[in-house]
Amino acid sequence: MSDGYENEDIRRRLMLVDDHPMWLEALSGDLEDDGFEIVATATTGDEALKRARATRPEVLLMDLQIPDPDGATCTEILLDEFPEMLVLVISASGERDDVLRAVKAGAKGYMVKSASPDELLDGVRRTAAGDAVFTPGLAGMVLGEFRRMVTRAEAHNDTGPALTTREIEVLRQVAKGLAYREIAERLFVSHRTVQNHVQNVLRKLQLHNRVELALYAIEQGYHDGEPPTVI
Repeated sequence: MSDGYENEDIRRRLMLVDDHPMWLEALSGDLEDDGFEIVATATTGDEALKRARATRPEVLLMDLQIPDPDGATCTEILLDEFPEMLVLVISASGERDDVLRAVKAGAKGYMVKSASPDELLDGVRRTAAGDAVFTPGLAGMVLGEFRRMVTRAEAHNDTGPALTTREIEVLRQVAKGLAYREIAERLFVSHRTVQNHVQNVLRKLQLHNRVELALYAIEQGYHDGEPPTVI
C-alpha cells in the first residue's frame, strides 16, 4: 500500500454487514485485494451478532438498514461486548438522524454508499488505522451536534466539567483513535485503569461513548493531530 498506512498498527481483520449480496461481494473483493482479511459477512442483524461474536473482527463495516436488529442497534450491542472493535457505518442514508444515531451507538465513522470505490477503500483503511472518518458534510454536522452537547454539559456544571491531569492524558489518547490496550501501554497503566478513567470522563461530560468523547476532545483542542478525516 502506498497511502501512508503501511504499518503494524492498522487492523486487518474485517467483517462486513449488508443485506445486498452483490454489494458485499464487490466490497469484499476490493478489500481483499488491498490486503484485508474478511473473517465474516452477514446480511441480517441476527447474523451480524452471532458471527461477530464467533470471529471477533477488529473492524466492522456496518449498514444501518438491515433486518432486525438494525445496524445501529447491532453496533451498540457489539461495542458493549467488544469495546476494542472499530465500526465504520457505510449506508445509503446521509440523513442527520441516521448519522447521529450511528455515532451515538459508537460507530467510529460514517460514509455514504454513493462514495466512489477508491473513497470507500480509503475510508476503511483510515478507520482501520484508528481515524474517525466521515463523508464530506457529515463531519461538520456531527461536530456541530456535539458542540451543543458540550454547551449543555457546561451549563449543567457552572464552572464546566473538571478533569484531572490523568483524565486529560487519557482523553488525548482517545482522540487519536487508540484502543484501551494501546492507551494503557503508552501511559504505563492497566487496561482496567484506562477504562475507569474513560468512564469517569464520560460521566463528567455527560457523553455516551468513546466516539462522542473523541469528537469532544477534537472540538476542545485536546487532539494533537488532525480533526476527523473527511473522505
